[in-house]
Amino acid sequence: MKDPRIVKIAKNLVNYSTKVKPGENVLIEFKDDTPLPLVHALIDEIKAAGGRAFVNHTDMQLQRRLLKAADDEWFDTMCEIDLLRMKKMQAYIAINGRNNSFELSDVPQEQMKKNTQKYVIPVHFEQRVAHTKWCILAFPNPSYAQASSMSTEAFEDFYCDVCSVDYAKMDKAMDPLKKLMDKTDKVRLLGPGRTDLTFSIKGLPGVKCSGEYNIPDGEVFTAPVKDSVNGVIEYNTPSAYNGTRFDKVILTFEKGKIVKIEGSNLEKLEEIFNTDEGARYVGEFAIGVNPYVTKPMVDILFDEKICGSIHFTPGATYDECDNGNQSGIHWDLVMIQTPEYGGGEIYFDDVLIRKDGLFVLDELKPLNPENLK
Repeated sequence: MKDPRIVKIAKNLVNYSTKVKPGENVLIEFKDDTPLPLVHALIDEIKAAGGRAFVNHTDMQLQRRLLKAADDEWFDTMCEIDLLRMKKMQAYIAINGRNNSFELSDVPQEQMKKNTQKYVIPVHFEQRVAHTKWCILAFPNPSYAQASSMSTEAFEDFYCDVCSVDYAKMDKAMDPLKKLMDKTDKVRLLGPGRTDLTFSIKGLPGVKCSGEYNIPDGEVFTAPVKDSVNGVIEYNTPSAYNGTRFDKVILTFEKGKIVKIEGSNLEKLEEIFNTDEGARYVGEFAIGVNPYVTKPMVDILFDEKICGSIHFTPGATYDECDNGNQSGIHWDLVMIQTPEYGGGEIYFDDVLIRKDGLFVLDELKPLNPENLK
């Protein structure tokens, strides 16, 4: 029997997020097997919209083995094959339902770096992001439930609440924050531990994220002027990158560049931030506002939307807000500023706009959680 909630999510993905039109090709990619009910519903909805569904399924245990065995020619061949397919697509939907978030944790870093440079950048950054209507989402399973310290059934209910937010209402409430970002020069972040960071966003636009590119969604982002970042940020949210978990990351910046790195798995941290020159500069600054996402799950699709959080992202910038930084990484590291996580403040041009996770300016208060639920 079909779950009507899954059908509703599929309808939203096809008709709101990717806006599939008659005759368009849509690639659905998903990890492991739990997302199958949503994949089935998506195929039906894409057909109803007049589009054509194509499916690519990845088993993460097989992916681990393939990446460990791959040589340069393998990466080149996979890139050639998948790039040709991606060029045939007008829309793309990816569903992360993997059983183990750390399945790739023991793949050598050099192999992960090759995968990023030889495959991910040309297929996804340069083609998919730039030339398709795309959306990425998670799908509930016991692994996600465990990460949230919830039962599987409770997490499924939570997931459906998160995915069924009134994104049109959220989009409208984001307008004043976008306008404020558009005219702001100096930003200052204060937060847990040693966090005291300043940077400029002058001339770089605010971009609303309200259900088109990610589900769950709920952030407004911009980017710092590349060489303007100074100070320290102490991220207080666990993060996974290339299959490795990092429980604490502290970065010190001078003139935009990361000059000191502290945290767990320090050797792997150094490898990530030495990927290329752009890995030591920041490509994105974003403010999270999803009212249902309140604690970290070690999954960035959820964690970067945490209400009362910010993420400050070393690596590649986005075309919609291009500060000129190019890199093979884009790592959304999150700092939560709610009282339970140590509090914090955001200042735009020396004016306090958010304190302890809640907006204090009247025009921004519609983005506070009680107004978005």
